[in-house]
Amino acid sequence: MFMKLTRASAFATVALLVGVGTASAEFKAESPQCIAPSNPGGGWDFICRTTAKYLFDLGVIEDSMQVTNMSGGGGGVAFAHVTKERNEDDNLIVAASMSTSARIAQGIYEDATQDDVHFLATFGAEYGAIAVRADSPFQTLKDMMDAILEDPRSVGIAGGSSVGSFDHIKPMLVAREAGMEDVTQLKYVSFDGGGEAMTGLLSGATEALSGDFSEMLGFLESGDIRIIGIMAPERLANYPDIPTAKELGYDVVGANWRGLYMPAGASDEAKEFWSNAIKTMVADPGFQATLEDAAIAPFNNFGDDMQNFVAGSIADVTKLSKEIGIIQ
Repeated sequence: MFMKLTRASAFATVALLVGVGTASAEFKAESPQCIAPSNPGGGWDFICRTTAKYLFDLGVIEDSMQVTNMSGGGGGVAFAHVTKERNEDDNLIVAASMSTSARIAQGIYEDATQDDVHFLATFGAEYGAIAVRADSPFQTLKDMMDAILEDPRSVGIAGGSSVGSFDHIKPMLVAREAGMEDVTQLKYVSFDGGGEAMTGLLSGATEALSGDFSEMLGFLESGDIRIIGIMAPERLANYPDIPTAKELGYDVVGANWRGLYMPAGASDEAKEFWSNAIKTMVADPGFQATLEDAAIAPFNNFGDDMQNFVAGSIADVTKLSKEIGIIQ
């Protein structure tokens, strides 16, 4: 099923990356760009802006990195742009996550396969969560699920990705645990990015939000929302008041990985450069502190490990999507 972080898998390899070189001698990035396949404010946007900042601050790239938001199709617009128009661009990287592998698995990116792009790395993962407005009548996750079981269309759940995405699958898994026979009846409202999804919740367009914890953190601390369940195996040490879905009777644990891909047709020298650049970034204590502040755990895969990890993620999502009726 979905990737479950353990202490060993989350924190292994960071120390081993210290001292890694930034690039091959044959390649130098020029006018680098990172595409966030969503509007500003969500997880993909966070990946690009954080990567751009640290690669430049660490001197890995000499030119500042342009961050471009390219929303649409749950990342499909950006994926098609890369594969069809910029397949040989050595200076382009793209934010990726569990939702990227889910779209490939479910055929949402038309005729797409893992090999259409070059997956560079994962560098973090975080648990999903379900939130409501601070004044919501739903005091607990059970309150919300009881209302959904009584009338599945009475509770709109916002998500920053398209139908079938990780944001959609998370509440479907909880609903299945609650006893809902046809979880496809769940009322999921798709937005282009976590920022727009949060706006949908706060404006009253939806009653709940399914997303990643880091996307909700600022609004939780400002008092605008309450998180009624997090899909972690145990309560987070820094946020002990937030209950897990599991302790509330819904045995759902899942983490969303964060990472990057680049054009499959880029040169081998460029692929090596960007892989080494990300390793250097991951080894930096400041970068690790930024992840920790966003409640993102280190989760590192590079090279063959990355390719095997993405293949496994696609296989897991395919199996789960068939089980809950998203695909045949």
